[in-house]
Amino acid sequence: MNTADVAIETIHREMTAFARRARASAGRLHAELALVSYTLLGHLEESGGCRATDLAAHYALDKSTVSRQVSALEGAGLIERRPDRKDQRVQVLHLTSAGTEILAQVTASRRVAFHERLAGWPEEDLRRFAGYLLRYNAAGAGPGVTALADDVPTDG
Repeated sequence: MNTADVAIETIHREMTAFARRARASAGRLHAELALVSYTLLGHLEESGGCRATDLAAHYALDKSTVSRQVSALEGAGLIERRPDRKDQRVQVLHLTSAGTEILAQVTASRRVAFHERLAGWPEEDLRRFAGYLLRYNAAGAGPGVTALADDVPTDG
């Protein structure tokens, strides 16, 4: 194996470990809110609401998977359906006040966990790491989506 192949294998192994830790920590941060639910709530907050089909497309998930997640979140009182203002036949998913509150609590807990884990890192390393993650995720987002390390906000 050449150096690039070794690096890719290391990235694969470490990304897998990261995903496992993320799933495990999500359950510790809020037992009733799985990682998938957290990400769906986060997207609804960022987007100001969207259709279930939009969630499925955004996360490249099967519609039935999203439907089950949406039903569970709706049953827990964290999201609600409202008619679209432009087309009353379309149902748009929105966070409820309980959904907004729980999302804020879990987000705050996650931020603390990330700050603790990355506490010893120099600012430049954090900025580079953030840039690499943006670039990596943009590469899987489809054509026309790019992100570079320069896209990472700085305080300066």
